[in-house]
Amino acid sequence: MEPQRLPAIQGWNWIKRGYRLFVMAPLLWIVLLLIWLTAIILLSAVPMIGDPLASLLLPASLIGFMVGCRALEQGDELELAHLLGGFRQRTAQLVTLGGIALALQLLIFGVMAATGGAMLVATLMGQHVQDPEVLAQVIASAGPSILIGLALFSVLLMAMQFAPMLVYFNGIAPLAAMKLSLRAFLANIGPMLVYSITFTLLAILASMPMMLGWLALLPVMITSLYACYCAIFPLPAATAPGEPATPVQEG
Repeated sequence: MEPQRLPAIQGWNWIKRGYRLFVMAPLLWIVLLLIWLTAIILLSAVPMIGDPLASLLLPASLIGFMVGCRALEQGDELELAHLLGGFRQRTAQLVTLGGIALALQLLIFGVMAATGGAMLVATLMGQHVQDPEVLAQVIASAGPSILIGLALFSVLLMAMQFAPMLVYFNGIAPLAAMKLSLRAFLANIGPMLVYSITFTLLAILASMPMMLGWLALLPVMITSLYACYCAIFPLPAATAPGEPATPVQEG
């Protein structure tokens, strides 16, 4: 399975397609997003295990939005039940994907700590509460480790961009899905830049009227991710909305 290589203008087309999906059920998209955000915040607030558990479940929870997108494109209605799509099919694989991502995050923090950013890593992981002046000093002293961390986290984000959808819809193993997602991102740098720059500008506009624009922008960010995935990867035919494909092998 190979990702499509697309022209830069496709980055704008993904956003338009995502917006069309949003306006099919705008109020319900906002409700779904608020439920999801509330669940993530509450889970993360659990002492000790909250943040790791939220990371493990993140891919499975995000799939619910993708299942909703697919249902709309197949002519069905968006439902609250779609939010649980990732907990009904391929849950183990999606949680495994979350576990791999969590392990890589910890590895990156370890690299940052080993390259002079130990205090910064401790602060980011919530082990120390710093006042602004001390935090500024910590950041200033951790320059190289910050650059290394940004580079490594960027690669991880690229690898996770499409991985949950590849696991769920295409039946690809978690690690192979991350590799394929990274290849797809690098093969489509042009449209990804257009996509990212456009959303940056939209985020500035959404922040102006009391941040109210984010109620529409956040759902469109999610629905356009589905559009992006569908354009780059063939979406297998399914007999029901959101039904995953038969597992395939991907090296």
